[in-house]
Amino acid sequence: MNELIDFFITPYKDATTLNIILEIIAMSFGIASVFYAKKESVLVYPVGIISTAIYVYLLSQWGLYGDLIINIYYTVMSIYGWYIWTRIQGDNDVIHITKATKKDWLYTLGIFIFTAIFVLFVYHYYNVMPANRSFSQTIHFVFDNLFSGNLAQIKEVTPYLDTFTTAAAFAAMWLMANKKLENWTFWIAVNMVSIPLYFIKGLGFTGIQYLIFLILAFYGYKAWKNSLDNTNQTL
Repeated sequence: MNELIDFFITPYKDATTLNIILEIIAMSFGIASVFYAKKESVLVYPVGIISTAIYVYLLSQWGLYGDLIINIYYTVMSIYGWYIWTRIQGDNDVIHITKATKKDWLYTLGIFIFTAIFVLFVYHYYNVMPANRSFSQTIHFVFDNLFSGNLAQIKEVTPYLDTFTTAAAFAAMWLMANKKLENWTFWIAVNMVSIPLYFIKGLGFTGIQYLIFLILAFYGYKAWKNSLDNTNQTL
């Protein structure tokens, strides 16, 4: 038990009081924003912008550039989503929850692939990842280290996990901005990978945030699915 507590607390021993407080504030606003998303409330965006803006500052201080890119994108897409959710469309109505079409899936796949390639390029440019491994060597490296049980070896593969979470989060944010039900499926995948990832990075409060995000994502999917079913029944 003491080892678990030390694992959580040790990374914060050298952190400033201000940064710890800001992380807690950002975490709280982030949780609130997902709660509003579950409720299909436009408040998801202004509340979320506060959280992501704080994280942009914190992540720049910590040198976690993959996460920094994610939160800059979150901020931009929150402005876009805020506009889309409040824009009056046909019959003086706002956008409703729908399922992704084939065209939406093509956009989503394109966003995922482009983002993954971009993140890999950035990591290779800054020597975060070695550029001399083949694809098969990379796969073996990731799985061998990920399941090694050694924390130091697991940390070596965090950039690869970052690549996945960044690409999936970019796709999820676009789907959510356009009120596609499937956004919750992507968020569930992102959260499941992010929970251990942030604990490994030494960001315990953020890891707890993603655990709560995961729970809310399941509830969010259920709430949006019920709303979609009710809408279809009235048509």
